Amino acid sequence: MQLLERESSLASLAGYAQEARRGEGRLVLVAGEAGVGKSALVEALECDLPGARWSWGACDGLFTPRPLGPLFDLAAQLGEELLELCRARAGREALFAALLRQVSEPGMLDVVVVEDVHWADEATLDMLRFVGRRIKSAGVLLIATYRDEDLAAGDPLRVVLGELARQRSTRRVELAPLSAGAVRQLAAPAGLDAAELYRLTGGNPFYVTAVIAAGVTEVPAAARDAVLARAVGLSSEGRDVLDAAALTGARAELRLVESVTGCAPPAVEEVLASGLLMLDGAWLRFRHEIARLAAEQAIPPHRRALIHDRVLDALAAAGCDDDAQLAFHAEGSGNGPAVVRHASAAARRAAELASHREAAAQFERALRFADERDRLTLAALQEGVAGEYSLLDRWEEAERALRAALQLRRELGDDHSTGEDLQRLCTTLWRLCRGEESGQAAGEAVRVLQALPPGRELACAYANLSTSRMLAGRSDEAVALGEKARALGVELHEADVVSHALTAIGSALLRGGSRDGRGLIERALRIALDADLHEEAGFAYSALHEAATRMHRFDDEQRYFAEGMAYCEDRELGVFSTCLMGWRAYTLMLRGQWDEAADICTRMLGRRRISPVNRLNPLRVLGTIRGRRGEPGAWQLLDEALALAEGVADPTWIVPVGEARAELRWLASDGDLALEEVRSAYGRAAGHVDRWTLAALAIWLPRLGAPLDPPFSLPKPFAAEIAGDWRGAALAWERLGRPYEAALVLQDSTEERRLREAVKIFTGLGASAAARITRQKMRQLGIRSIPAGPRSATRAHPLGLTRREGEVLDLVCAGHTNAQIAAKLFISAKTVDHHVSAVLAKLDAPTRDVAVAHAARLGLVGAAEK
Repeated sequence: MQLLERESSLASLAGYAQEARRGEGRLVLVAGEAGVGKSALVEALECDLPGARWSWGACDGLFTPRPLGPLFDLAAQLGEELLELCRARAGREALFAALLRQVSEPGMLDVVVVEDVHWADEATLDMLRFVGRRIKSAGVLLIATYRDEDLAAGDPLRVVLGELARQRSTRRVELAPLSAGAVRQLAAPAGLDAAELYRLTGGNPFYVTAVIAAGVTEVPAAARDAVLARAVGLSSEGRDVLDAAALTGARAELRLVESVTGCAPPAVEEVLASGLLMLDGAWLRFRHEIARLAAEQAIPPHRRALIHDRVLDALAAAGCDDDAQLAFHAEGSGNGPAVVRHASAAARRAAELASHREAAAQFERALRFADERDRLTLAALQEGVAGEYSLLDRWEEAERALRAALQLRRELGDDHSTGEDLQRLCTTLWRLCRGEESGQAAGEAVRVLQALPPGRELACAYANLSTSRMLAGRSDEAVALGEKARALGVELHEADVVSHALTAIGSALLRGGSRDGRGLIERALRIALDADLHEEAGFAYSALHEAATRMHRFDDEQRYFAEGMAYCEDRELGVFSTCLMGWRAYTLMLRGQWDEAADICTRMLGRRRISPVNRLNPLRVLGTIRGRRGEPGAWQLLDEALALAEGVADPTWIVPVGEARAELRWLASDGDLALEEVRSAYGRAAGHVDRWTLAALAIWLPRLGAPLDPPFSLPKPFAAEIAGDWRGAALAWERLGRPYEAALVLQDSTEERRLREAVKIFTGLGASAAARITRQKMRQLGIRSIPAGPRSATRAHPLGLTRREGEVLDLVCAGHTNAQIAAKLFISAKTVDHHVSAVLAKLDAPTRDVAVAHAARLGLVGAAEK
């Protein structure tokens, strides 16, 4: 069939191939709806690049995928080291590195195709991230095809596509359906009504060609009927072959289909002649997933179970080790014991490869078929799925699974496992901001395990309880318990326990303010890195980064953030990278980079899944910025932050949230409520938080006219302000790079020059509330020519959007990307990023899609033109 209206897309691919041949590797994302011709386009490119080495892998949407299925496809073609590592069940990092080495050989253009990544498992998406970041100086053209219809905002693929799009080596090719003219050109030789064919198919090339190939004289009522029309004339043996292939996947091994159906070669030849299947080496392949779906949906339910049963037997007889595939067919046949056996094995292999969505799905499958009388198996499955839920930020489900496992372990009298499950429950409850319950679970774990001979479980329980007490602000207890954990960990040679304990002790010392515990956390990090302990390294990096931020050591903060993010992203430690991003947003707010901080917070809060405790930083940062700028939604964010902080019962969260709320009360000229906010948080702070955190709250007492007699030495900027040295305080804040705080201190001056400087800083930050208060003071002092506030055009907008922001909103509503907006408005992409962040904040929208919906509801679309 002729390839129409794809010349420009094919030329783009050819150009990217030439760039890759020069050593400028490219990752090309080819998008379009099902049947639009993505594979046909890539196959056409293959014909145009005969000198390249091609490798193909594909994701299969038939069953919960085997992790890294496309990589195993590639290994079978590339052979050598990668194939050996696959057979040895090597870890994913070794597999990714081997793939990159084998397709980066000098003097060769390697084209690697991964099809249908909308069905990709987590590990495969991570493989694309890994390779996509590293091919920019290699002779590699990596092509990933995917369907772009119906991708939800929080879909993992959408998140990955956003990350990949920021790589310099990434390019995009988007395929549209055929025009009415192209459909007319294809329909003419068949004598079909071109207008009706276009109306029915919408220009989808697969449906168009399927109708034409069916040989009908009239366009059918549904294009999918044209696919099935080609199966009508098949014999019963031919239909058996088609059905077995349809239930096996997009590709089915010919020997397997022959074994399942017992058919003679003519039956296979008959199906091949129908055009529904094609022979690809030793495999039967459907021409498109749409064809496979049409064939599958036509199979009666009673025949499905029978075919699944035969496929399961044939795979087992052939020695198949793909437990994901075996579990799928076992479920289809209703074979419960086989489902539990294969789904459990598939889940554990998926977990090893960090394909956690697939691991959770397989554990869930096993639980559906598990025998309720087999409590040992049920407990292990509940623990397994709880672990995967926690890594997916599905903490409510993790709690339910852990409580089910705990009940089973107690019934079995298994104290070791009970203690371990209680520790997991402690972490889960803390993530859900249920601090008191979390501490109780940690304490119970120690009590249960202390009754047993001391071992690794007890050492872990001590470390866990130390962390719990540290997070509750009980520093002395945390240090004592951490020392117990460390000593037992050293005695047992358990490096992970020692590392965790040192991080907990160091963090407790920092929070208690008794001494600097960073040296202990640095030791913990070195131990974790030397022993390749991923979670302990992530824990140490996040603790060091938080400490550097709290102590205003911003050079260290930058270093820990860069190193920690690189480490955590390479190992997909999402819990810790999210924590790092939250503290990064707080740092940016402190240093006056409010647009960037707000953008990070908006993106974090817009995620489909993020644990409640990881919402705390973005809630308080975004709430503070919006409040300072007089934007809507600030109190909604800070109310949620307060509820979470109270729930987690951690003073290091309660205090800064109280500080933010007090400031916003003051900005609203409500001093009494501001004082209540300060006193409520201050009474729970002394001795439980570091001096910078406590001082930031305590300073509001004298600002609001209340006495302050701090039981600790204040950091220099606060001490200078208390002493009435506003010049020294402002200078100290300037040296730290905190402009808003410097302006707040300058506002206390009665000197016109200093007050004008404060207004200038506030205006530059968009801090309209503080600027308004400063102008009022200037009027009271009789100062003339006071700097004006925002332009009237901004004030006139119902949500305070500037004219430029209104233009950006119009283009966002029209579906333009930031790059397209930049080109249309003749501004930089970074400037567009800032405008979009401001628009989202002013519309109180976590995502662009929500902003578009809000704008439509409020009648704001096109407002910039009015």
